[in-house]
Amino acid sequence: MEAFFISTGIVALAEMGDKTQLLSLLLAARFRRPVPIILGILVATLLNHAFAGALGSWLTSLVGKDVLRWILGLSFLAMAAWTMIPDKLDDVDAKPARFGIFGATAVAFFLAEMGDKTQVATIALAAKYAAFIPVVAGTTLGMMLANVPAVFIGSRIMHVVSLKLVHGIAAAIFAILGVLTLLNVGNLL
Repeated sequence: MEAFFISTGIVALAEMGDKTQLLSLLLAARFRRPVPIILGILVATLLNHAFAGALGSWLTSLVGKDVLRWILGLSFLAMAAWTMIPDKLDDVDAKPARFGIFGATAVAFFLAEMGDKTQVATIALAAKYAAFIPVVAGTTLGMMLANVPAVFIGSRIMHVVSLKLVHGIAAAIFAILGVLTLLNVGNLL
């Protein structure tokens, strides 16, 4: 359960103000049909994070525990720094022409998540906890917790939540995980 809860919390916080959350706002404003947008986000996130979780699980079988501890510790510290860098939406075309709203959302989200901090976090968390299903379920839930309100509430959410504070909390969690992993506190690996 620890892997699930930490994965959910970290990704939900890291996703605040992320380009995929901005993409959620864009899609909601453009299409005004929340159900296919939310389903597209869910499918894209499940596919993307399942791939990332599998990569993280594979990584644990590839390297020894000491090497993995250093890779993960440094990765979590890098994620802490990366979380503090504001994200912006790249040019993502949100036209539903060929695949409809669901398809446009799924494709745009899948592509936007490639190499994104939440995908990297999923790889690291899956490697750290060696718990594929809890990590993928947790990171997917975290994505949905951050993006579904953006679809329903739209840009109003950005006026209520201090993104600097949320990013600071997420960065602190990543930094704590990095330090604890590097110090091998509680034999986390």
